[in-house]
Amino acid sequence: MKRMIVSFVAFCALGLLVVAGVVFSGLISVAADDPHTGAVHTFLETARNRSIEVRSDDIAVPSLADEDQIRAGAGNYDSMCVGCHLAPGIAETELSNGLYPSPPNLAKAGIYDDPAKTFWVIKHGIKATGMPAWGKSMADPYIWGIVAFLQKLPDLDEGAYRALVASSGGHQHGGGETPAGHGEQHGEMASDDHHQDDSGGSDHHGSNSSGESTGESGSGHHGNNESDDHHASDEPQAVEHSNGSDSTDAKGKPASKTHVHADGKQHEH
Repeated sequence: MKRMIVSFVAFCALGLLVVAGVVFSGLISVAADDPHTGAVHTFLETARNRSIEVRSDDIAVPSLADEDQIRAGAGNYDSMCVGCHLAPGIAETELSNGLYPSPPNLAKAGIYDDPAKTFWVIKHGIKATGMPAWGKSMADPYIWGIVAFLQKLPDLDEGAYRALVASSGGHQHGGGETPAGHGEQHGEMASDDHHQDDSGGSDHHGSNSSGESTGESGSGHHGNNESDDHHASDEPQAVEHSNGSDSTDAKGKPASKTHVHADGKQHEH
């Protein structure tokens, strides 16, 4: 008996060494364009299906016939799922074609015949695939809306699908939504912030409506005229004003008696 135990332990140790050798040698390919062997694929698929069956067994399925719920599910599906799982009239995308395991085309068939399994997959996702856990940002009623919609999807043609999506509220699931066109909006906001009008005091170039530099204090970093140079000449400079008030040069001394009024004429006091 003792010899059998020792032999079993030695066999297990040898097996672990072989597995470790294969792993650390890099012989196992993790490339998405290099499919699993038949045996590995069967093993992983069986493990996945059994895991989902066990964990979804006690999920109570609500009524999925409400039209508003189905419409809401259509909007979320079109915003969040169509890039991988496609829709009527939508051909394979770069993403759906490049993922492995390949995501199922849900326009042809649902994920599972059991709504509880479909709900569990959408909410929790699947490790080592492209399927995310939408339950981290989506409340359960909205997930059930997608499940309800998926039951209808295989029966829809392109026109019916587009009409149902158009009648929905779009991307909405109770908080955490990523705004549509977020990257473009961000870029536009950055551009607008960079060129605010003078009233905001943030324009980097301080231009007026004609595109010329205003030269007003606090409205710009760079003027277009040489008179805006940081090292102003010590000589008194003619200034323009329309109210007849006294003016001073760059050193605070009284300006020359000869100056230019708003009418463009020179006058002497």
